[in-house]
Amino acid sequence: NPGTYFLYDRDQSKFTPLARSWSKIDYQDLNQMIAYDFNNRDGVPIQAFFTQAKNKSNKKTIIYPHGGPWARDYWGFDPTAQFLAENNFNVIQMNIRGSTGYGYEFAAEVFGNFEEVLEDIYDGIEFFDAEGLIDKNNLCIYGGSYGGFITLMALLTKPGKFKCGAALRSVTDWAHYNHEYTSNILNTPYEDSIAFQKSSPIYYAENLSDHLLMLHGVLDDNVQLQDVVRLSQRFIELKMENWELALYPVEPHGFKQSSSWYDEYRRILKLFEQQLKE
Repeated sequence: NPGTYFLYDRDQSKFTPLARSWSKIDYQDLNQMIAYDFNNRDGVPIQAFFTQAKNKSNKKTIIYPHGGPWARDYWGFDPTAQFLAENNFNVIQMNIRGSTGYGYEFAAEVFGNFEEVLEDIYDGIEFFDAEGLIDKNNLCIYGGSYGGFITLMALLTKPGKFKCGAALRSVTDWAHYNHEYTSNILNTPYEDSIAFQKSSPIYYAENLSDHLLMLHGVLDDNVQLQDVVRLSQRFIELKMENWELALYPVEPHGFKQSSSWYDEYRRILKLFEQQLKE
């Protein structure tokens, strides 16, 4: 909850609420969320949160890349991570390269190439597997907006790495996204068509083998509906299976209706429960 402030004791791995918002959450009943640091393959420190499943012996795990990619003060705490943990899934959130809040060099790693962002996720998976907290062969991935884009890239560039993925309101082709934002990262399609092709999920559609659920608001005022429609058409042309598209007729980029939120996470939870086994 962004209106609540915590003191984190690294030695005790314990959060203590300092000031609470209007929320009625009893924070002592939350599933444990532990902060970790690990070095990626390039020696760059990466921060991560591990939210443990209610059943602590359970190793079914969801990788949850955040949106933005702007890191926020509260990016670690997310009620959906608690929702998944309550349903016996571990949740890992990593502040991967390309995120803000850690200096220009850290944020600029993504410029022209998103591959290093994915490497951080794979390095994090190896770290948590070595810690004995997860089973790296029993994973799904999901995220919204930029996190949805990361989800698509992970499934389509590394088929078989994840059992499934859920991509919410995600960019599928950077050439069709906001010009001012994209040109600062990838230049323009005219200047650097290779960067756009390497960084856009639609160009990897033929690699789909894992179960994919895409969810998108028809009235999305940020990542417009055409993005997910074009990728869906590409899957159809390729005769791909194991994918599904759920559309929400009255929703913009940030969903507003509680019925839409319910339907969205009902579908996501069903996917995870079907694809991840004990």
